[in-house]
Amino acid sequence: MEFIASLSEWGYLGLFIAAFLAGSIIPFSSEVVLGLLLVAGYDPWGCVISATLGNWLGGVTCYYIGYLGKTEWIHTYLKMPEEKLSKMQHFLKGKGSLFGFFVFIPVIGDIMIVALGLLRANPIGTLLSMMAGKFSRYYLVIIGVNYLKEWFPNLF
Repeated sequence: MEFIASLSEWGYLGLFIAAFLAGSIIPFSSEVVLGLLLVAGYDPWGCVISATLGNWLGGVTCYYIGYLGKTEWIHTYLKMPEEKLSKMQHFLKGKGSLFGFFVFIPVIGDIMIVALGLLRANPIGTLLSMMAGKFSRYYLVIIGVNYLKEWFPNLF
């Protein structure tokens, strides 16, 4: 908890770092840092931009970690038939890259983005939809914190 508090003291840069760590395969809660900055009076748009960029770059890192892997591993270790793997890759090169939107979901999001990279999902579509999802997540957190500040003004 002390590390989270010290990141919030760094302002937008601390939020960027927290969001980057949360967007990578390292389990971390950037929402706490975001909430602390909002309560401290930081600009919500500055916070959402900093958090989105950090989290997105963490996700980009995960995507390319997967991309560096070999698709043969899926066939070998998961015993997936080549035909099914080929169909899945074809799907992900098109509209399947929109699954990138859902990588903001805790725990499974990290697995999803690495898998999208490993399966060679369309990079541009995946990374753009991932950014939209991560932006939506932080925007909703800001709305939630603002509601909490209205409902419980004595706490803030």
